Amino acid sequence: MTEWFEQWFGEEYHALYPHRDSEDARRAVELIHRVAPWRPGSVVLDLACGAGRHTAELEGAGARVVGLDLSPAMLHRARQRTRAWLVRGDMRALPFRAGSFGLVVNLFTSFGYFRSDAEHGQVLRQVARVLEPGGRFVLDYLNADQVRRTLRRDSEEISDGDGGARVRRRFSEEGLYVVKEIELRAENRSFQERVRLFTTQELEALLRDAGLAVVERFGDYDGRPMAVDAPRSILVAVGR
Repeated sequence: MTEWFEQWFGEEYHALYPHRDSEDARRAVELIHRVAPWRPGSVVLDLACGAGRHTAELEGAGARVVGLDLSPAMLHRARQRTRAWLVRGDMRALPFRAGSFGLVVNLFTSFGYFRSDAEHGQVLRQVARVLEPGGRFVLDYLNADQVRRTLRRDSEEISDGDGGARVRRRFSEEGLYVVKEIELRAENRSFQERVRLFTTQELEALLRDAGLAVVERFGDYDGRPMAVDAPRSILVAVGR
């Protein structure tokens, strides 16, 4: 069965979200550079690099970067903004040798897409495998507590200059996922995003089970403490 993320992250995604620029990426990379600086000579993996916003910022900050993503369309866009080595691959089976990276980053909620928590755990075990001993992993995720309190459940109209789209947000029936249903009117097509609502405590448990120890927690890109009303759940973990 084809997963939603295999269909959605193409040119339609860029048409719907053209406003996603480099500002958040710049702030995220500034935080990473401060709390998990890469060592000279080590390589950084941008896991689920998408269109390369963070890859380019990491590169601009002096890192040697490898970007990995499943979407050919995303990688094509990333190639237009970065000279980093870009690889098409599945985060559940990383095509890299053990100990290849001093730092792995997974940013802007590019996690939690799979049908089972066993698959999410597999991603983190892969991260632990490709980290150097003592290497760091930065996971930038939504704050599930804040999403549960503030989610808009009405429809939103988005105009892209060519028919626009209708977006409806809701929780899945069992309450474990936040679901975004997107209808592209001009193309008479629809997509669905599903992201697992992992709490910070659940994320920490998954990381611990994968052999990664959380050493710092932040609630936004400015480095404020984690809190119930924080917009993000940013965890810095260390490998064995």
